[in-house]
Amino acid sequence: MILTGLVIGALLGIVMQRGRFCVTGMLRDIFLQKSWRTFAALLVVISVHAIGLTALTSAGVISPNYPSFAPLAVIVGGFMFGIGIILAGGCASGTWYRSGEGLVGSWIALAMYALSASAMKTGVLKGFNSGMKQWDTGLTTIPSALGVSPWLFVIVLAAVTGVMVRHFLNREKNTGKPARLNGRPAWKKPLHVYTAGALVGLLGVIAWPLSAATGRNDGLGITTPTANLLNFLVTGADGKLDWGVMLVLGILVGSFIAAKSTGEFRVRVPDATTTVRSIAGGLLMGVGAALAGGCTVGNGMVQTSLFTFQGWVALLFIALGVAVATRIWLKPTVTQPATGEDGTYSTAQSLDHTVGATAPDDNSIDAAPTAGAPRTSGANVFSGFAAAPAALMVKDPAGAPSKKLTGLGDGYYALDSLGAVCPFPLIEAKDVMQTLQTGEHLVIDFDCTQATEAIPQWAATDGHEVTDFVEKGDASWQITLKKG
Repeated sequence: MILTGLVIGALLGIVMQRGRFCVTGMLRDIFLQKSWRTFAALLVVISVHAIGLTALTSAGVISPNYPSFAPLAVIVGGFMFGIGIILAGGCASGTWYRSGEGLVGSWIALAMYALSASAMKTGVLKGFNSGMKQWDTGLTTIPSALGVSPWLFVIVLAAVTGVMVRHFLNREKNTGKPARLNGRPAWKKPLHVYTAGALVGLLGVIAWPLSAATGRNDGLGITTPTANLLNFLVTGADGKLDWGVMLVLGILVGSFIAAKSTGEFRVRVPDATTTVRSIAGGLLMGVGAALAGGCTVGNGMVQTSLFTFQGWVALLFIALGVAVATRIWLKPTVTQPATGEDGTYSTAQSLDHTVGATAPDDNSIDAAPTAGAPRTSGANVFSGFAAAPAALMVKDPAGAPSKKLTGLGDGYYALDSLGAVCPFPLIEAKDVMQTLQTGEHLVIDFDCTQATEAIPQWAATDGHEVTDFVEKGDASWQITLKKG
């Protein structure tokens, strides 16, 4: 029976990968883009979950155990988890499914997440974990505390969610649909984030009775299963290999299948900065989720749908952690190239996205290298455009295009975001677009899967025209925007 966890997990991995579904991005968008559009997708998950789980509970099919609210642990843990998911580049489920896309940074974060969660639940930090939870209010669900039926909360939540979804769908209709990749068959196109949200919620409802049938009285969950997987691998204890472990392994398998079949899988090795952040983020995620009693799935999707104090307070403080971490770490890079004594840049410095220390030998842009292939000195990742004649650039001219850009001639400028993890391709694109004139073009090369949705969505919202959007190889894309 525990194999049903593998099936549900695989379906969940496929839906999340095809829907670019990650709660980190949903919370991050509130503070980074001042948009609640994707957060509405999380409310879709919670609403579908709430309707299904409340119905199953009312019918006696399931009997959830509602956690008692321990404020200190939930608040501190939620805040730590929120910071951790920004550093790691994804929430708990997001880290699992992005691992299936080949992101080595997610592999590292996942290993640290498993290690710290295991230490908190059964290892050297178990005493700290239990000590933080000593302040226990005894409160469980909000409806029981108020003495009302949970169906009242279900109806209100569903109504609020419906209003928000309708609002953002109407806005999409009025501003125009975001551009899609040229020439891609329908089955390879990503799921709309609201469709993905509804499917995740439905899978969560189905998951609970299947899990309960194996003796695990719970639904979707990531933190405890991830810790149990590590404990099983280290100790070989059969009791750790349960339905939840099959679920998280299924997410990895499903995501890999989805990514591989659509050309979105490629092993991508992070740079040193991303690696360090992945380590720190993973450790904070495990500690924070163990303290809070769950992650963005266990608390943010399941406990919120049960209307527990723990679920909603944890989600609030996860969001606050995301807000703080977004403000600190999610900023565009600042380029400060060296200048000569005369205050001008050399030709190589003017073409500051040319790889290597020397300038190109001619005025043409080399063809893009094969995806995943190492870049050679002097090679440029942009192809199909003629380069502007080589010339010295005056130091920081007022109103000039960003020095992060490579001039391609005829009003075209290129931004190399290959290797940058999300949301940095979007952050950098927004930053450099401000330095261009209306009608000029920005050509972006990137290999972050989530940016295939985020960049076109931003372009549609801000009034920029997508004139070209193509695949350049496995998990590698190029999009051209005309500034509106």
